[in-house]
Amino acid sequence: MPERAPVEYMVIDFPGNRFTGDIAPAIADLVDRGVVRILDLVFVKKNEDGSVTSFEFDQLEEVEAFAAIDGDAEGLLSDSDVGDLAATIPENSSALFVVWEDLWAAELGRAVRAAGGELLSGGRIPYQVVDEALAGISAKEIGS
Repeated sequence: MPERAPVEYMVIDFPGNRFTGDIAPAIADLVDRGVVRILDLVFVKKNEDGSVTSFEFDQLEEVEAFAAIDGDAEGLLSDSDVGDLAATIPENSSALFVVWEDLWAAELGRAVRAAGGELLSGGRIPYQVVDEALAGISAKEIGS
């Protein structure tokens, strides 16, 4: 089995069940440029009563644009995974659950392992937090 690059998941919420599939071209571009490899995509609708329905890209008109994206896109997320992730989205929302391999990080990962290193932790910082921190730094520089 080939060595895998880091794998991550995202839950992208669309409040008011307003998912249109308009993000498909941006994801397709990442795949086409070899930045990521899609391992699974699942679409979920959570109704006002909390009931959840999940769809694959070929089962719902709003997501058929995802059919053109190259990738394995099925089977990695179990029903239990989908249920756990669906619990994180608010009622009356649609969400895209996507699992992808970060191909951009593969070479760095190989270099770290070859040097005897191990990744201890990692994470994502929401852009809003970074923007706020940078705005605070800029305000301090202006005030100095």
